[in-house]
Amino acid sequence: MFTLNCKGRPLTIDKPLVMGIINVTPDSFYKGSRFESTDAVLQQAEKMLKDGATILDVGGQSTRPGSERVSAAEELKRVIEPVRIIHDHFPRAYISIDTYHASVAKEAVAAGACIVNDISAGDMDKAMIGTVANMQVPYVLMHMKGTPQTMQQETNYIDINKEVLDFLINKREELQKARVTDIIIDPGLGFGKTSEQNFGLLRHLPLLNILNCPIMLGISRKSSIYKTLDISPQDALNGTTVLNTIGLLNGAVILRVHDVKEAIEAIKLVAVYQSTSKQKE
Repeated sequence: MFTLNCKGRPLTIDKPLVMGIINVTPDSFYKGSRFESTDAVLQQAEKMLKDGATILDVGGQSTRPGSERVSAAEELKRVIEPVRIIHDHFPRAYISIDTYHASVAKEAVAAGACIVNDISAGDMDKAMIGTVANMQVPYVLMHMKGTPQTMQQETNYIDINKEVLDFLINKREELQKARVTDIIIDPGLGFGKTSEQNFGLLRHLPLLNILNCPIMLGISRKSSIYKTLDISPQDALNGTTVLNTIGLLNGAVILRVHDVKEAIEAIKLVAVYQSTSKQKE
């Protein structure tokens, strides 16, 4: 069990939970996650919360391979109002800001966010770790090689499981020295990894338990699914559920997804399966 301090509100993780993705950007890889109007954002937030999401992850910048980098100023224009209106309408919801800009993280937390989700582990903005430490909010620590613009040209590893684990151990130590108290671990599937490497990391996900932090899995509708199945992201829901199920069996306790209802169903079914297995033992 883990308990995170979200701006004075405890978030207890005693069973797997869901983080719903709300993108306020025109160029996310999955068009079903793009919401560009206030009404659309609120409708999606309400739907995700009713379907069982605990966290809503708001992002204003696409981080798909080869995406165009957006400035902090432009990102702020995109995310601050959505964060504020979600917080105003659903004050009990836990809101995460998906950004690698320290200034965006700071403004979003002031507007109602209480978790920072940074794909770059503080490497794309050196002020990020200090900013998170000062705000004392949970931080999602993710592994990525390169940047979204270059990461798919940087997929050479000698031992990917060891390299990802070593990176996360070293970064966790850096965060703890900076007094970031609550850390969520994300192996970064799809970020500087081939499909084969993503499947390998998923298979060896239990290795990350050595970090003693909640493990988040973000595989929803990604290319490892739709390219393997020769389909589109729009048709990748079933494949997402399959891999989320494997992730749950291997220790993931947060599923970051576009489709909350199906993720909640996977969590419930895995819980019953695991409970029945323990009873028989």
